[in-house]
Amino acid sequence: MSITKKIRRIFSKTYAIAEKNVRVQYRFKYKAILRYISPIMTILIPIIILDRFFEYQSSLGPWTSENFMVFLFIGYIVMLMRSMISYIPDQLMREKYWKTLPALITSPFNRFYLLFGFIISEFIGIIVPLVIYFVLILIFFPLSLLTLIIIVLMFLGLGIVFSGVGLLIGVFAISNENLWSVFDFGIRIIFWFSCVTFPFQMFPGPIQIIINLNPIYYLIDIIRLTWIENNILITAISHPREISIFIISLAIFPIVCVYFFNLIFKKLGISGY
Repeated sequence: MSITKKIRRIFSKTYAIAEKNVRVQYRFKYKAILRYISPIMTILIPIIILDRFFEYQSSLGPWTSENFMVFLFIGYIVMLMRSMISYIPDQLMREKYWKTLPALITSPFNRFYLLFGFIISEFIGIIVPLVIYFVLILIFFPLSLLTLIIIVLMFLGLGIVFSGVGLLIGVFAISNENLWSVFDFGIRIIFWFSCVTFPFQMFPGPIQIIINLNPIYYLIDIIRLTWIENNILITAISHPREISIFIISLAIFPIVCVYFFNLIFKKLGISGY
């Protein structure tokens, strides 16, 4: 098979999965709308608290009264994208009970088609609020063209990582729903310790130690720092740890998650009909 035909085949299979998922998402319109609103409710309290906080203190680490809305608006986008983690197990569960799952993922189907199909459909599903809030942040804190491109690529990378985690958890929605609930709870704890809604400096020392062990914190933090510093060279030199963790996560997570999806599915199969 020529390279061109192979690329067409990959695109065709990935697009077919994405198209089907988008159609399913928009079948449940109210659920989609609530999905946009829920993250707004999450950041309302931090907006109020931080606004009052900066009346009495000039800064909190790199965050000030001038740029803390960047912190919170990026937090909203991350919370919106976090749904990628829960959406994939939900979708696989739906496919299981519709009895269409065997046709979707039986060998020799490449699970990377499944992963990237979900990534595309999820970005399409959240594109409207994502663009709106992205533009709002640009109004508050404009960027150079290069930084803007880097930030967009970082959000795409974050989507790949989140979708990889969602696919890994999704195999338990297929094979063992009890473990799915345990892992879903674990993800909620991880996000609680990722500084999505409050800056790292607001937490007490023992909590900061836990946050420093959380890779998701670094993935989110480097996007925020890249935005407010607006110079990728300065960001890369000043925050090598965050940059390294982001690149390593982007390279490893999809491969590791697909590998374990295949391994667990092969051992446990489909159960719970």
